[in-house]
Amino acid sequence: MKEKNTKIPNPRQLEKEIGDFLSSKFGDSVKIVPPLVIQDQAGTKKTSAKSQEKVALDFDLVPLDLVDYLDQYIVKQESAKAILATKICTHFKRINSWINNENITSSKLIGSVKSNILMIGPTGVGKTYMIKLIADKIGVPFVKGDATKFSETGYVGGDVEDLVRDLVKEADDNIELAQYGIVYIDEIDKIASSRNLIGADISRTGVQRALLKPMEETDIELKVPHDPISMIQEIEKFRKSGKRDKAAINTKNILFIMSGAFSDLNEIIQKRLTKQTIGFGAAIKNKDEQDILKKVQSEDLIEFGFESEFVGRLPIRAIFEKLNQDDLYEILKNPNNPVILGKKLDFNAYGINIKFSNEAIYAFAKDAYRENRGKGNCKLY
Repeated sequence: MKEKNTKIPNPRQLEKEIGDFLSSKFGDSVKIVPPLVIQDQAGTKKTSAKSQEKVALDFDLVPLDLVDYLDQYIVKQESAKAILATKICTHFKRINSWINNENITSSKLIGSVKSNILMIGPTGVGKTYMIKLIADKIGVPFVKGDATKFSETGYVGGDVEDLVRDLVKEADDNIELAQYGIVYIDEIDKIASSRNLIGADISRTGVQRALLKPMEETDIELKVPHDPISMIQEIEKFRKSGKRDKAAINTKNILFIMSGAFSDLNEIIQKRLTKQTIGFGAAIKNKDEQDILKKVQSEDLIEFGFESEFVGRLPIRAIFEKLNQDDLYEILKNPNNPVILGKKLDFNAYGINIKFSNEAIYAFAKDAYRENRGKGNCKLY
């Protein structure tokens, strides 16, 4: 009993710690009313009923269905569509089979590799848009983060876990559903260690290491230990129920998708191909940049600045093509395009029903291509 009491503080100890904190912060203006309940020791190991419920993940899509859906919104990127549709459908088909059949062998498989995806391509070709469309079609929680935010906070990794916690908010506090969500991290190339730096680039490699466990499998506590608000909420819940709810989200079935522009990666690949080819180096130099990126290997990503363990957590790679002026024109002409639809809504807010001619749309595409803005930043006046 002694050992158990040292690990789990009783209500009075919790009250004292929170009371001391509030006194130092607000003086005597804020106090805690002591709870008049008896602790239920058995309740400390229980999770909320909502988190224990099985989620009916009704997933019946096949890759071709998902590709057809994406074709309605996204121009080109056939290879990326096929890779994402195949791997994402397989991932959720396996989860669906496990939910509906508890005796299936794959649910008890130890050391299974998740189909986490790395997307490589220039800014504005539809990487983020494609993942949002897929998450919306499948009907699972989706959160997006920026890797540069993690690098600013150092290598503690708190923000990485906060991103997973956000899945629970997106799932309306349904922990079970959140455990089948998608975490999308953009600008992942920004946390690659600098190749010109002598010594370890701790702030960037530390973020990579912080991502390793969530990308594979780990339990992340929903209540942040150093957050006083979470502790106060825990005490309030304990007062009402006499039970402590130790809720956590498991990342085993959460799909992690990373993306970045990787501007210098083609040079690294070209250098490797030139070394491996005897007498044909000149032919490789004349190859299109897109063809070179399709030959990316793990060793290229490691030389770019990623840890080998981090690269190993991203077994699937999808290369996105550059868009030319005609591609941008076709994107803007698409009736489902959010740029044109958004501008129509803007004018409609003033009672104006606006229509854009093909000539005007082509001018927008030309302007966007000239400034290398991409799909998402076409400038409409």
